[in-house]
Amino acid sequence: MAHSLKFEFDGNLCFGQKEMVQTSERVKCVDLHPSKPWILAALYSGNVCIWNYHSQKIEKSFKVTESPVRSAKFLVRENWIVVGADDGHIHVYDYDTMEMIKDIEAHTDYIRSLIIHPTLPYMLSSSDDKLIKLWDWEKDWICSKVFEGHQHYVMQAAFDPNDLNTFASASLDGTIKIWNMDSGSLDFTLDAHSKGINCIEYFMADDKPFLISGSDDYTAKMMINRYGTMKPNVVSEN
Repeated sequence: MAHSLKFEFDGNLCFGQKEMVQTSERVKCVDLHPSKPWILAALYSGNVCIWNYHSQKIEKSFKVTESPVRSAKFLVRENWIVVGADDGHIHVYDYDTMEMIKDIEAHTDYIRSLIIHPTLPYMLSSSDDKLIKLWDWEKDWICSKVFEGHQHYVMQAAFDPNDLNTFASASLDGTIKIWNMDSGSLDFTLDAHSKGINCIEYFMADDKPFLISGSDDYTAKMMINRYGTMKPNVVSEN
């Protein structure tokens, strides 16, 4: 079955809509390269591909695993891509040569998301095994910390742009947890939603960090940091 990726660009790129078609059961994740005109797509078929959104052609495509791939990221500092799959493995490839750099047996269940630290050689992986793991690629991808506390699948994590030693995690247990990366300790837990939380993202406004979450309870909420705690405001119920 042919499924399509659709993107709208403006400004110096183009006007209108570009549609790129890749044969796959489902497209699970996309990531943009910060300097090249590339879109990285993770596919349910176990493939990953790199699209050029200028030429609208595939630059590279290859099979990673027989399992679905739910997360893929450009690791630009090393010219790598990192891929998390349902087989519990993290796969690392050089995106210029397509050479495999590392195959890590990371989790005992599906890997839901991977995030790269903005400045340090660290990556966080979130999994259905209820764990978040911190990986150091300068030490041959050693797992340096494990963060445990969620009662259901961990769907995503996000670094706080105002404090890069802090990150948030979202789970189908309906909570958001705020963690200290260096100590490995849990700072606090926010009972944010009445059902599972699928996604979170920080953004900066007026030099303050805000956290947006999206849930199966049909709401998106903006968490506002007040006096050291996060207070949720509902921003959508549609």
